[in-house]
Amino acid sequence: MQLLLILQALCLLATANGIPVIVKKLLGSWAALPLDTGVKWLDGQPLFGSSKTVRGIVASITITAILAPLLGSSVGLGALVAIFAMLGDLFSSFAKRRLGFLPSAQAVGLDQIPESLLPLLVCQKQLGLSFADVAICVGIFFAGELIISRVLYWLHVRDQPY
Repeated sequence: MQLLLILQALCLLATANGIPVIVKKLLGSWAALPLDTGVKWLDGQPLFGSSKTVRGIVASITITAILAPLLGSSVGLGALVAIFAMLGDLFSSFAKRRLGFLPSAQAVGLDQIPESLLPLLVCQKQLGLSFADVAICVGIFFAGELIISRVLYWLHVRDQPY
């Protein structure tokens, strides 16, 4: 039973985090309004960077919510997972800008952990996961994201192999 709950959580995470990549590939720069609208932080760097778009966040939340019932979850839980996955991703981008990373530059761990850990902790009870399950999900998501990103790059879906 726990294995199915872990798989369900991983599918929701993969959907929430993968949809912006797919939408970017399908739509290119069309309607890709940067979420931070070019605003700079106190350090003079972009708040998040141009790769974090309103379109990607809206698509992630909407499509994850729509697909959630097919993954055995409610629409609301799908939306909640996507919202917090996107918040985790925005935190990563914000931190990377403060650390001097260029937009879309790789930061192993920082690129995977917040976007998986945050939604899992917030939705832990609704997903029926223990803290150990959350740790397992984050570990699998971390490793899986590193592998799948390279495959998506090879298939010309991603712009970078990470």
